[in-house]
Amino acid sequence: MTSRVRIGVQIQPQHSPDYALIRDAVRRAEDIGVDIAFNWDHFYPLYGDPDGAHFECWTMLGAWAEQTERIEIGPLVTCNSYRNPELLADMARTVDHISGGRVILGIGSGWFERDYTEYGYEFGTKGSRLDALGEALPRIESRLDKLNPQPTRKIPVLIGGGGERKTLRHVATHADIWHSFVDVETYRHKSAILAEHCAAVGRDPSSIERSAELKGRDDVDGMLRFADDITAEGVRLLTYAVNGPDYDLSTVERLVAWRDARKG
Repeated sequence: MTSRVRIGVQIQPQHSPDYALIRDAVRRAEDIGVDIAFNWDHFYPLYGDPDGAHFECWTMLGAWAEQTERIEIGPLVTCNSYRNPELLADMARTVDHISGGRVILGIGSGWFERDYTEYGYEFGTKGSRLDALGEALPRIESRLDKLNPQPTRKIPVLIGGGGERKTLRHVATHADIWHSFVDVETYRHKSAILAEHCAAVGRDPSSIERSAELKGRDDVDGMLRFADDITAEGVRLLTYAVNGPDYDLSTVERLVAWRDARKG
């Protein structure tokens, strides 16, 4: 696992009636030196106008793979419920090849009920969706091993969340990156739980890259202080979200400058 801190930007595919605005945001993100561009896997906006403009995740990632040259790309995160696991593995492998080995497979159990009801998926319960994720991850791994041609690299799997009984067990067993939505004290606690799950499956917890969400639209200096504090705990991927239609990357530019001013 690299000691270098990386900066991600989540370009949320909502409230942008013209896809060209999203295309431009990805170009600008790569130009300013972002390490990873993420989108998300939903069918409707998560905030703002609930019926506002929205685009699909994986079709978009295929376009980003052709558009970009350097940055990694992926969903933060794709919903396990929306696609057969074998199909999802094939989709990720295909985007991996289109991008020349730059895709990250961010995946989660799903939670946004409107997606399910409007598109005809069974919503179930939080527990049943987490169990389904646990069943899907080995199937994804198995299918990736069978595909011809093989992926260009071991596609990194990112799992987001902090559920102590199931989610962190899935992270310990399957993830290359763990994405969290927590403060520093909670991160320490969750990291200790993750270490226990890693011990149970015989895995070194330091082999899992640590990732955290950044918020601070109204207090960028405070956000940068949090970035200092959370990276001191071992987090090496920090991601900031931007929303359509403007996709303001000014805060992301400050994050890139903060990253570049670091010694490691």
